[in-house]
Amino acid sequence: MARLWQQLFPGTVPWQAAIEIAVIWLCVYFVFRFLRGTRGAGVIRGVVVLVVIATLSIRMLGQSSDAFLRLNFIYDRFLGLLAVLLIVVFQPELRQAMSRLGRAWSFRPGREQVDSVIDAVNEAVLFLSKSQFGALIALERSTELGGLIETGARLDAKVDARLLESIFWPNSPLHDLGVVIRGDRILAASVQFPLVEEGVLPLEYGSRHRAAAGLSQESDCLVIIVSEETGAISIAERGVIEHAIGRDQFRSVLARRLDALTPNQGLDPLTSDRDPDEKQAA
Repeated sequence: MARLWQQLFPGTVPWQAAIEIAVIWLCVYFVFRFLRGTRGAGVIRGVVVLVVIATLSIRMLGQSSDAFLRLNFIYDRFLGLLAVLLIVVFQPELRQAMSRLGRAWSFRPGREQVDSVIDAVNEAVLFLSKSQFGALIALERSTELGGLIETGARLDAKVDARLLESIFWPNSPLHDLGVVIRGDRILAASVQFPLVEEGVLPLEYGSRHRAAAGLSQESDCLVIIVSEETGAISIAERGVIEHAIGRDQFRSVLARRLDALTPNQGLDPLTSDRDPDEKQAA
């Protein structure tokens, strides 16, 4: 047992090895936690298993004598190449992690700014609902939608009710797809959102609802849908659609979802009476 310990952890005492293992375990845990639910989760799991097996094998074979010097040489070069490959493969995830780290050290938007965005979105959505103009609006949270934004028309304009109404006006060239909002800025319009897989939603849901469910499955954003056929308002979050939200309740529901409800505002129960025109959706 003592010989095996020296092969796996040469020149270290048990408490030092325990600290090393704990630090490595924490690093792997946070990487898994960050990649959980993404396409990279399965890849990183396989990489970790491969590295653990290779490391244990090299420690047990290569440290006992000079007979496995070439194997040690290949192993060292393999780790360097693997590190470069991981950086290339996980470039979007790394960029997202750096962005999250930067936001963690930055100031959070003030309550007035948050309420201003909620008011503008609420005013625009109510107008679009009454006019039966279809709309699809994504509000970013911690997950940035930079890749999606590249598919649309960049605006980088302050969130304004009139601007949102004009974007989704039927004759507007930008009205067909979605809008992405980050903070108090409208980043882009006419953005193509990923559609949810076939069979996940009932057949009566239209393309806007499928796009909202698809995007909210892949990120933590909040997606607002206005039906073009009925004017019904819905909100998608984590792949689940809350359907037919009453116009008089929408602001409270939106504020609650964004955790930005002001102290003097109450929450209307979702079970209260709704307009009969809002019972159906496209």
